Amino acid sequence: MTVQVVLVHGIRTSASMWRAQVAYLGRRGTPVTAVDLPGHGTRRGEEFTLDEAFATIDRAVREAAARGPVLLVGHSMGGLLSIEYVGREEPPPVAAFVAASCTSLPRGVGLAAYRFLARRFDSLPDRGLGLTNRVLDRTLPPETRDDFGAGGYAFDAQDTALASLSTLDVLAALRRIRIPLWFVNGQWDQLRANERLFTTVAPHAELIVVPRTTHLVTAMRPRVFDALLEVALTTVEASTC
Repeated sequence: MTVQVVLVHGIRTSASMWRAQVAYLGRRGTPVTAVDLPGHGTRRGEEFTLDEAFATIDRAVREAAARGPVLLVGHSMGGLLSIEYVGREEPPPVAAFVAASCTSLPRGVGLAAYRFLARRFDSLPDRGLGLTNRVLDRTLPPETRDDFGAGGYAFDAQDTALASLSTLDVLAALRRIRIPLWFVNGQWDQLRANERLFTTVAPHAELIVVPRTTHLVTAMRPRVFDALLEVALTTVEASTC
């Protein structure tokens, strides 16, 4: 059976952030589903809740699993949600998991500081969009420059989503994960804060740090990230031969 890929985006962005990976998987002939979480992308205007976020991931995974083994890939908030999802006491039908830019515990001072800054940016007349665009202009290559915001920005869902993350117990979930697992971080990613703790709790996981790369590793170094997906895909393919 053909490996199926499910992609889960990070906070504020949408399924559009995966356009480079969707194109790569299409060229490879690998079926892919990129979801929009509640309050994001095509679902802006909906309330963000953890229940619906997990239900969204679960629907996509189970639909894909009916066609073949599933490689789940999550970035940032999507990675944290996917850790909690994959690490359920009753494991979902996921064959392998790539957790990108999410090796940080979503609680305490770090989360409070993130929420404070997000609120300050949101209070600006343009809700911080000008600053966001300047950062993206300076850090992303032309081929992926527009992907992060192409589906619109989930400004209204951001604080609710961030607050919700504090209820996750990602370490307990990580301890239960037994499938192949890769942590992928950019060298300059602020969410590497608990990288060593995550790899200690999940000693079977592989840690890959992409040099000269920020939090937006999928868009800043798309070919490198695609190559890492290839590693995960061939691992699953080899295990199902």
